[in-house]
Amino acid sequence: MKISRFVLGLALVAGCSPAEKVSSSQNIGCELGDVVNGRTLNIATTVAPITSIVANIAGGTSTVIKGIVPEGTNSHTFEPKPSDAVSLESADIIFINGLVLEEPTKDLAMANLKESANVCELGTEILPVSEYIYDFSFPKEGGKPNPHLWTNPLMAKQYAQVVRDVLVRRDPSNAVIYESNFSAFAIKIDALDQAITVATATIPEDQRKLLTYHDAYAYFANNYGYTVIGAIQPSSFDEPTPKEIGGLILQVKSQKVKAIFGSEVFPSTVLQQIGAETGVRYVDVLRDDDLIGEPGDQEHSWLGLMRFNFVIIVEALGGDASALKSLDVRDVVKDEAKYPQ
Repeated sequence: MKISRFVLGLALVAGCSPAEKVSSSQNIGCELGDVVNGRTLNIATTVAPITSIVANIAGGTSTVIKGIVPEGTNSHTFEPKPSDAVSLESADIIFINGLVLEEPTKDLAMANLKESANVCELGTEILPVSEYIYDFSFPKEGGKPNPHLWTNPLMAKQYAQVVRDVLVRRDPSNAVIYESNFSAFAIKIDALDQAITVATATIPEDQRKLLTYHDAYAYFANNYGYTVIGAIQPSSFDEPTPKEIGGLILQVKSQKVKAIFGSEVFPSTVLQQIGAETGVRYVDVLRDDDLIGEPGDQEHSWLGLMRFNFVIIVEALGGDASALKSLDVRDVVKDEAKYPQ
């Protein structure tokens, strides 16, 4: 039986005194929260790419990191389990993407947040409102901007900077480790950025077109010179209408699209149909927030995920992905975060 999120929030808060729990927007802010001294810092995160970024900065300390959103799950609609409240209520910091991506998880967090804790919305922190992208799956009238900043490596680097700053402030005893980890991680992100630039240059400019199922590459496309010509999944997460499908088929033909990109998390018979009717290659393995392999594997990282996706994109569009394939995508420190599967 499905439990109402509102009722669940009330039930979980009811057993806690007002001094122990708060449910106020006053705790939303990366600059908030008390200094933690003499004990382990507890962190909760949402989607796996954010968990991986945090783990790269916090690794080598006793910090406990627990992801909430299972890999391979639609993070836009994921409803956290009642047991997730335990992780959220013990957290000193909750790192989320923001930009209205994980509202059910944010709601549960706010219903169970301890007074000394804070919620840090990374995307909302780094991106000015004037730079929000509204598009196919995220129309402006819906009030939700495209939240997929982490597929743009330079924005992910900003995420890491914010994480470093928050951890240094909240846990100053480990400041040197956080600073060192960030410096090493930033070098790897810069190498990824350079490799994407080199690989993209091997694709003819008129072929740098992205037709995807899930609309996860808008900020990436803006930064590296690609054009997102469409996304199949509408804002309602329903299938597109026959009229919309017909329009996309005509667009694929008229713009001579080289490949159509599906998502491993969102299988789409619609994209298969468009590929079959246009004779265009359909690639259905892109991953938005499902890391490669299993926790503990060498490529199970944000870096590994980005390399995987961009190799697929570059090669499908006729480019040379050698620069990407040669990257070292291992984490800068051992990743001991917990990733729900």
